[in-house]
Amino acid sequence: MIDLGYSLSRRFPDPTQTDYRTTDVRTLRHDLFCGDVYIADTKADRELSTAWGWVPVLDFAWAMCDIVEQLDKDPRGNRSHRPQHAELDFTESSDCLLFDRRFGFVDITADWQYTDEPPLTFQHGALRREARDFLHDLIADLTDLHDGLEDNPVLWELQARFPRI
Repeated sequence: MIDLGYSLSRRFPDPTQTDYRTTDVRTLRHDLFCGDVYIADTKADRELSTAWGWVPVLDFAWAMCDIVEQLDKDPRGNRSHRPQHAELDFTESSDCLLFDRRFGFVDITADWQYTDEPPLTFQHGALRREARDFLHDLIADLTDLHDGLEDNPVLWELQARFPRI
């Protein structure tokens, strides 16, 4: 079972004068809502997590949804034996998460983890569902915390692009 989660940082608070109704895509993705994220395999009791405090959490959720779609480009889908690769780079460092899909499974590794650790492995469909749920749950949390954010058209488009499954 997959668990995607986050925590917001107290060290990097959002600017108090921010008008969340009109904030642009770049600011939403890279300058606000900083914290840490994790991907966990609850069955195996293993996780990949950051502990930096500055990861743009909304950008992470958005990128996860994009990556899951990138990994589904082969028309043969789950029957495809050819591996498909994607990478999630973290903006302020050289660290990244690596995604490899073969058949219906996605292996996720972090370049900061020990090389002898096996990857986290999830079914592609389950990862897609969890990534979208995580995005919608995060947006709901953030709109509860920040007045006007629910009126931002960027978030409307994002939710329409990646609806819950």
